[in-house]
Amino acid sequence: MHDGIMFSFADNVSSSMSNNRIFSATFSFLCLLMMLAPSLSAHHVANPLRQWELLGKRVVNFSTDRDVIAVTAREGSFKALQLKVKGAPIDLTRMVVHFANGEEQVLQVRRVIPAGGQSPILDLPGNNRVITKVVLVYDTRNRARRRATVELWGRH
Repeated sequence: MHDGIMFSFADNVSSSMSNNRIFSATFSFLCLLMMLAPSLSAHHVANPLRQWELLGKRVVNFSTDRDVIAVTAREGSFKALQLKVKGAPIDLTRMVVHFANGEEQVLQVRRVIPAGGQSPILDLPGNNRVITKVVLVYDTRNRARRRATVELWGRH
């Protein structure tokens, strides 16, 4: 019986030490996680909210087959563009993006964007350059007989 008590006491001490190690490791991990949490959550929450910026808008009257949206240098450089259309649909053929360094980039869109709709996100490959203007080329047939307002959005 005396040996049984010692054996039981040794098991309890060993089990208690093992529990302390587990508690210590768990506590350390939770502290590390709490320190990293603000930077991880800020990365996932802040980026989508601050990346898109309205660069300009234009009322399309369908009397010509193209319109120009001037973009000032203060908006900065962008990696992608997107159009939002209000009032009437447009049949957009392409967009020609003009950059401050003199380069141009033609984006073939070829789609009808309904009123209240938006174009797909149009990536601007290469270095994100400063945009000076965007030329919209579209079909002039206005089946809706209304004027469309086109907004140009840029993603940093």
